[in-house]
Amino acid sequence: MKLFMAGLATETNSFSPLPTGLTGFQEGGLYHGDATRHPVTYWTGALHLWRREAEARGWTVAEGLATFAQPAGPTVRRVYEALRDEILEGLRAALPVDMVLLALHGAMIADGYPDCEGDLIARIREIAPEAKIGGLLDPHCHLTEAMLAGADALICFKEYPHVDIEPRAGELFALIADAAEGRVNPVMRDHDCRIVMAMPTPEGAMRAFVDAMAAREAEPGVLSLSLVHGFPWGDHPRIGARALAITDGDPALADRLARDLAGRLWDQRQAILQPVHDIPAALALAAAAPSGPVVLADMADNAGGGAPSDATFLLRAMLERGMTDIATGIFWDPVAVRICADAGEGARLSLRLGGKCGLMSGDPLDLQVTVRRIASDLTQRFGTLPAPLGTAVWLSTGPEDSIDIVINDNRTQTFHPEALTGPGIDLERRRYICVKSSNHFRAGFAPLAAQIIPVATPGAITPDFTAIPYRHRPPTYWPRVEDPFA
Repeated sequence: MKLFMAGLATETNSFSPLPTGLTGFQEGGLYHGDATRHPVTYWTGALHLWRREAEARGWTVAEGLATFAQPAGPTVRRVYEALRDEILEGLRAALPVDMVLLALHGAMIADGYPDCEGDLIARIREIAPEAKIGGLLDPHCHLTEAMLAGADALICFKEYPHVDIEPRAGELFALIADAAEGRVNPVMRDHDCRIVMAMPTPEGAMRAFVDAMAAREAEPGVLSLSLVHGFPWGDHPRIGARALAITDGDPALADRLARDLAGRLWDQRQAILQPVHDIPAALALAAAAPSGPVVLADMADNAGGGAPSDATFLLRAMLERGMTDIATGIFWDPVAVRICADAGEGARLSLRLGGKCGLMSGDPLDLQVTVRRIASDLTQRFGTLPAPLGTAVWLSTGPEDSIDIVINDNRTQTFHPEALTGPGIDLERRRYICVKSSNHFRAGFAPLAAQIIPVATPGAITPDFTAIPYRHRPPTYWPRVEDPFA
């Protein structure tokens, strides 16, 4: 048996002011057939696992291009075409192959290509018509007809935060391996849930939904069940939640399961919908909390969804309110990082922070700061896998240096407390912790938080799902309309 594997992943925010170019992929990691000869990261974890599983069986592995870019706006056309074509050339050179496994996202849009994953899978199918093709997807994908038609099996992470990348990668490997050896015949069907919202899985109704869905995979004939959450800020006709079922040669069962899962999600929609507060309400709640630390999530400036991550709205409001004992980050500000690096650790200087990428970033803050630490070798955990921080700088400002700020030059959301403690901040000394993240932060911060407050700040990832200005997705979804099936 011979496996060809590759990866091409980014999540496209159609409303982001930042284009996704080659630099974004180079910063995220751009490997020309040798990703598994480098240390594992959160987005290469699947490739490392697939190689281990294949080689343990004595199979041959051919590895193509693998790359990831931090979410931003649409990918530049020539960049997508070059990356795609390198994968296709690698596949041609590896022929014949029995299996193709792809580490994808599922919500990648490029200039002229509204469905990059569907385009890539279709071209792979043309080159290797007899191979079994599997794709590992982020649940924040657009599950398209082209993707379903070209692949034999697509599996999404079940958890949000995505702490289950490796288990899902293992399931996909096993399913495609069984299909290649003739033990199963995967058949996929999906169903539109007509829902657009965020669906965190750690607790409550969504936790129960995921657990019940996973339990049903043990039923006869069922190979895999996934819930596609959809990526609300990618302007695409297939935006929104979709239920996906894979059965062993039984399309009627797959269709029935997908419809049943969609119906169960619809019944739980009100319980799953997450309350979010505007800045004044959030800060009033935070100030009234009996104890800390209180974690405030700057949801709309999340680099993991395509926002610049340099918005100043929340920190400015806290400063104007006279709040102290704050730790906040990560601000993406390469200019400020360079200034601080030139000044050196211990320097006291005037620094213009953030507000550099447009209206969604707000106005810059002019602060007197002390440079506490500069580090270029730090990572933070995303689930169990490391994510690099680039060059990170710990700054302090405010009365008695009671406000800690982390800035960096590698745009990324705040996944874990390590993003703040790694540079040296003692979070136990701070009453308020502000993170630029929508939900992934919960896995790491929930154990230390006395309270978590989601904040609807201005930005590229508004959590008001009724107000996203779609051009390609008709407004036939809840909560935009109460009955989208009418």
